[in-house]
Amino acid sequence: MAAWWRTRSGPLGAAAFSAALVAAVSGCAGAPPGPAPSSVGATQATTQAATDSLERRVQHFMDGGATAFVGQVRWPGGEWSKAYGVRNLDSKDPAQPQDRVTIASITKSMVAVSVLKLVDQGLIGLDEPVNGVLESFRTTLRPPGPITVRQLLSHNSGMPDFFDSEYAAGPLKQVANTPLSMQRGLELAATLPWESKNLDRFSYSNSNYLALGQLIEKLRGRSVADVLNADIFRPLGLQHTSLAEPDREAPDNIHAYIIDGGERVDVTQPEVLVGSPAAGVISTTQDVNNFYRALLRGQLLSPAMLEEMKKKAGFADYGLGLRRFRDACSGGFRYGHPGSAFGYISISITSADGGSQITMAMTIPPRPWQDPATARRVDLLRTQMESAAQETLDRLCQ
Repeated sequence: MAAWWRTRSGPLGAAAFSAALVAAVSGCAGAPPGPAPSSVGATQATTQAATDSLERRVQHFMDGGATAFVGQVRWPGGEWSKAYGVRNLDSKDPAQPQDRVTIASITKSMVAVSVLKLVDQGLIGLDEPVNGVLESFRTTLRPPGPITVRQLLSHNSGMPDFFDSEYAAGPLKQVANTPLSMQRGLELAATLPWESKNLDRFSYSNSNYLALGQLIEKLRGRSVADVLNADIFRPLGLQHTSLAEPDREAPDNIHAYIIDGGERVDVTQPEVLVGSPAAGVISTTQDVNNFYRALLRGQLLSPAMLEEMKKKAGFADYGLGLRRFRDACSGGFRYGHPGSAFGYISISITSADGGSQITMAMTIPPRPWQDPATARRVDLLRTQMESAAQETLDRLCQ
């Protein structure tokens, strides 16, 4: 069984979504709320209804024992931003709206942009196999056929997820504190069967993005972190966003915790995620919103590549590094990505025109390592967070 802390995403089943609307999360009392929100513009009654509803949902998470929550909502002419809880269970410093968190699989949207820039510049084709380009596909992995850039981006390659290997069953401190290179991750994936029947079928796998990280480094001749800085972070002024610059003691970090052997372990910015193109980015809700707004307004990719990124690539509502979310306002889709890893849960959703957005991140109550009950709780919280995000955006356009 995969570890509950694994960085993950993908469409949620209808049953899980319905359950999330009515399920309650029990637990200890939440931490006191942070600074009051700010909101301007738009119809006051509409925005008030949306933010009031969101605050009720967030308070539900806090009452369930979440240690911190940060969120930012934007709409044409207005913005809401708020933090709940504490940055650190030892110092009890109140969380602030612009504190930094591990955004987990939201990283994949950023890496996808850098991959599609390679395609835009003619360095590789979207439907070109990587088998002959990447050494790991010749010496480490055993792909059952040609694997294209598109298949890796859309999780339709069938490659097994290295987090499903025996590696994930190790002790918490060993797993969290041991650096994991892209090559080592693919070596772990190679211990699992890669079956031809899974080709062209959606199966969310972090291994796909390790391979894409290797592709970026091979074709750019620089680290993935340097490429993301050059392609995205510096041009957009995302000063609080990084892939490979851990600073665990920085005062603006929101810390996450896991229980192992009765001990509460701080897993903030774990070594295993540092530099990972699958889940390693550390950021703020504002920076993430700035990224998705720039992406969907055409500031990062050519129109053709942006449309490719947004297309549904298979049965699932997933494009090329982007989740698609139904937009009750336009009848079309919103775009973004959820993520969860090592006690952090996050989600970011933006309307197709970049005008309305929500990004939220939460550190869940400290729960036992490798506990199936914890896995179920995490899945429920992820579903509830997505429901709250969608409900907020729907209310803003009513």
